[in-house]
Amino acid sequence: MKRLLLLAIALLAGMVPASAQTLTKLKAGMVTGIDQIGLPIALERGFFEKYGLDVTIARPYATGVDALNALQAGESEIVQVGVPMIGAVLRGMDLVALGNYSGNATKAGSDATMAIIAREGSGIVKGDLSTLKGKKIAASFGTINHLYILATLEKAGLKPDDVTLVNTPPPDMTVALLAKGIDAFSGWDPWPIVAGKDVPGAVEIIRGGDVISYLGFNVALRPWVQANGETIEKFLAAVSEADQWMRKNPKQAAQVATRWIPGLKQDVAEAAMQFNIQQADRRLSANNYRALWSAEDRLSRLGILKSTFDVNAHIEPKHILKVMKDRPELFADLPPIPETAAITPGYVFKP
Repeated sequence: MKRLLLLAIALLAGMVPASAQTLTKLKAGMVTGIDQIGLPIALERGFFEKYGLDVTIARPYATGVDALNALQAGESEIVQVGVPMIGAVLRGMDLVALGNYSGNATKAGSDATMAIIAREGSGIVKGDLSTLKGKKIAASFGTINHLYILATLEKAGLKPDDVTLVNTPPPDMTVALLAKGIDAFSGWDPWPIVAGKDVPGAVEIIRGGDVISYLGFNVALRPWVQANGETIEKFLAAVSEADQWMRKNPKQAAQVATRWIPGLKQDVAEAAMQFNIQQADRRLSANNYRALWSAEDRLSRLGILKSTFDVNAHIEPKHILKVMKDRPELFADLPPIPETAAITPGYVFKP
């Protein structure tokens, strides 16, 4: 009672900042991946409230495709997706990428959270990617794990037609492996680690390897972006602070993950978090433009995309650049962005 009375007096005296009196409401969406956990960390640790936001997080979606469908339906105002953004833009969804939820602003390749897992007796040999030929491999079509298997096949000198790709949501991949309905799957954490623990004899064929440049953006529809610049900057500051807390406290971050990813166990979350913090970098640089362009380029060369778009039209860096300038302490523990990759507002990427 005394605390409420003191707060009331402070409000009357104008001592409580406006942000504490009125929080801006925001609906955000995420996918069931360990690399998405910065969002609920910002909620649970109070970072959103610190920056004047009242954020509601929609249920975790199985894939970015589902998250984008929810965005289009108005269930969310900002979501975390990567490769599915490409197909959505080509189908006419006017999306704008505002910052990374996972990726790397300092170098071209980044895929530490990706792996290919094979079942025992599949004939696929760890370290020998050529043995993928002729196998049945699960991937979620139109997502980052689809891009990862396509790039891995290219690295092995194989074509998509040299394997049978089976469209499978990540949560179902371990079950399919157990049932021997597939020989292997391409997935993001925690699912490769879950399979390693739950599927007897499962083998990690490849983990990361900088086969691709990771795509993991905070995206929103253009009209909302144009009308909510201040809110976007508050959001990006909050999740950037959450990312830093996660990098410094991976074990505690793993505990948060177990509350947001159904069925995720603490030991699996801790193992996955060690890979996740390697690419928890909210900043944007020329490397992230190239990551989006190179994903389009690969999908186009393989005949999966019939057309492409100008990446410059669908990335807006000014908001995260402002956060980087105003709050450099949020990124002080990260490697500096090389001068050759650093960008300014109005940057134009040229392949």
